[in-house]
This record gives sequence, C-alpha cells and structure tokens, in this order.
Amino acid sequence: MRWLTTLEQFLHDLKAQRLRTTLTILGITWGTVAVVVLLAFGVGFERQTRKNMHGMGDGIVVLFGGRTTRPFQGYPDGRPVRLREEDARLLQREIPAIEAISPEYINRQTPVRRGRAVTNPAITGVYPVYGRLRNIIPEPGGRFLNEQDLKLRRRVVVLGDQIKKLLFGDEEAVGQQVYIGQTPFLVVGVMQPKIQNSSYYARDADRIFIPASTFRVLFGDRYVNNLVYRPVDPDLSDRVKRAVYVTLGRRYRFDPADEDALGIWDTNEMDRFVKYFFLGFNLFMGLIGSFTLTVGGIGVANIMYVVVQERTREIGIKRAVGARRRDILGPFFLETFLIVAVGALLGFLIAYGIIQVAGALPLQEEIGRPELSPMVATVTVVLLLLIALLAGYFPARRAALLDPVECLRS
Repeated sequence: MRWLTTLEQFLHDLKAQRLRTTLTILGITWGTVAVVVLLAFGVGFERQTRKNMHGMGDGIVVLFGGRTTRPFQGYPDGRPVRLREEDARLLQREIPAIEAISPEYINRQTPVRRGRAVTNPAITGVYPVYGRLRNIIPEPGGRFLNEQDLKLRRRVVVLGDQIKKLLFGDEEAVGQQVYIGQTPFLVVGVMQPKIQNSSYYARDADRIFIPASTFRVLFGDRYVNNLVYRPVDPDLSDRVKRAVYVTLGRRYRFDPADEDALGIWDTNEMDRFVKYFFLGFNLFMGLIGSFTLTVGGIGVANIMYVVVQERTREIGIKRAVGARRRDILGPFFLETFLIVAVGALLGFLIAYGIIQVAGALPLQEEIGRPELSPMVATVTVVLLLLIALLAGYFPARRAALLDPVECLRS
C-alpha cells in the first residue's frame, strides 16, 4: 500500500510539475548516457590496445646479445656478447621460472620463390614452441612446426599471411613447394592474419618460419639473433631477468650487474604501463561523465525541495497524528529513486543504441569496439545510486525536521 501511495504521489507531482520533472529526468538520462558511453569507449579502447600489443606474444621477453661496459675478472670492457642456441637450453635448465624458450635465427639475404613470384622475407629458424610464444596460429588445414620437424631437420616451412598472398595469391599453399635459395621446402602451414602493432626485424605477416635445426644446416649460422622466452608468471619477470644475467654472465664472463651486456625487451613492462594508464584513463572518462550526472542529480534535488514546500501542510498533519520521521523520509526517498530510475532506464537504452551503432563503424582496429561490460554497468549503477541517495537525502531530511505547528500554520 505504501508503494502504491508513493507511486500515486509521484504521478501527481509529475502532472503538477510536468516540465520541471521532464527536464530533470532528461538530465539524469543524459548523464547516464555520458557515463555509459564514455566508459564503454574506454574499455573498448583498452581491450583493442592490449589485443594489438599481444599480436607479438603474451608476456614474452626478447633477449638480445649486447656489449660489456665493465671490466670483469680480468676481461676488458667493450666485449660483444653473442648468444648461441645452447643458451636457450641452458636457461631453460637453470631457471625453472621460464615456462618456454626458443632461439631465433634470422636471414634476410636469401630469396624465396615460387614459380615467377620472388620475395626476400625474414627467414626465421625457431623451435616449435615459438608459435605459442608469439601467437602464430596456423590457418585451418595447416600446422606450425613440430618436434619431429626439428629433430629430423625437415625442409618444411610456415608462411606469414602476406608472404602467402605474394607467392600464391588466392591459391591453396599448404602441401605445395617453395624454394629458399635453391632448396625446396614443403609448405605445412599459413599463419592466420593478426593485428600486430610492434615487432623486431619484421612483422610476422612478412616472415617465413623453418625449424632451427634446418636453418643451421642450410645457412651455417653459429650465433642466434635472439632468444624469446616467457616467465611462468608475469610478476616473476624481473626475478627471471636477474637470473638470466647471472646465468649468462657466468657463461660469457661478464658482470651480472652490467645491464648493457644483454639487450632485453620485456613486454610485461608495457603490459603494466598499459594497465595503469588505462586505469587512469577510464577514471578520467568516468569523472567527466559523472559531472554531467551530478548536474542531473542537482535537478532532482531541486524538484524534491519544491515538493517539500508543496506538502508542508500535509507533513504537518501527518506529524500531528503521530507519524514518525522515517514515515516522512520514506516517500521522499522513494520518489527520488523513481525519478532517477526512469532517467537511468532511458539513458541505458539510448547508450546501448549508440554503442551498437559505433560498434558497426569500420574503426575497430584503431579505437576498438565500445563495450557495455559488467564493469561499466556496475560503475554506472553505483554512481546513479549515489546521486539518488544524495539528491533525496537533503530534501527528505528537511521535510522530516519541519515543526508540525509551523507546518499547520502555512
């Protein structure tokens, strides 16, 4: 019955203050739209940025040889540190916190051809685990390199998607041959297209991948260009790096504190930076939207103050016949929440429509698809509840504190 009475009073006030109530609801609606849309774009932008970053790999570390800058144990500074394939096995054995590791050979001087189509891609010799480290996913019907390829030094190749288009066009590539120099190789896989906003040497779309053992026999390289590894936990990345310096420092006789002896690109550091950057970015976007929502909340408070003035005599009668303060507070709070709820519902519907339209635009690779995630909905609802609570509390408190005698005189 109390709910029905409050609803009747709300409809009565809506008719009596039609324009003011409508504008107040529209203020809440616009504020809700601002919060939801800004946060949805922020979340979508963050996810797209992370997706673009992880095109090169999730939580990987790329390790390069460097040059010493400190004398150590009688050895002078300025010595080059050149990594070998055995270093991958050494690090895997000595550092349990390394989940997976692969050497990486690179050759860019040898042409790759198929018929009359010729190109000079980055020919990359790796272990099979490299595909998992670097998110190189083969198209259906093909595969990446496996342990038997590595063990038997098979002449098999996985093509980057752009190299496949250049050599084969729209034809099926898996099962056909390409020539690396004068040596035939069987195509066993083609990489699925992926977004990659960072790389070293070349993007994966412009590479071809062969077993490291085959590369070593074909080109005779003694040194690898780099090693790629992933810690078992991103939080252990700094500890693993220190262990890498100690282990390789012992092998190549350099001071483990000499950071220039090795070059390290730790993508976990960028992940941490992006995490905190977008935390601040989304807070800023939410703050902008909450300002608009606050304006709507002020409008709700103003209209409730008007309602208090109009019901002064009614409040006096209720208090005179024994109504308690909470009996006065309750209806005002309920009316406030009804106004905010109507505006919020309209706002969510409009925001959802905007998000759907924006998601259909061809800009997803740059700014991402805006997303009405549970986090966005939760933050918006919490802000709305806070606005409703503050907008209803002060007018309701004023009504509850009115003197019954003075109310009856008005």
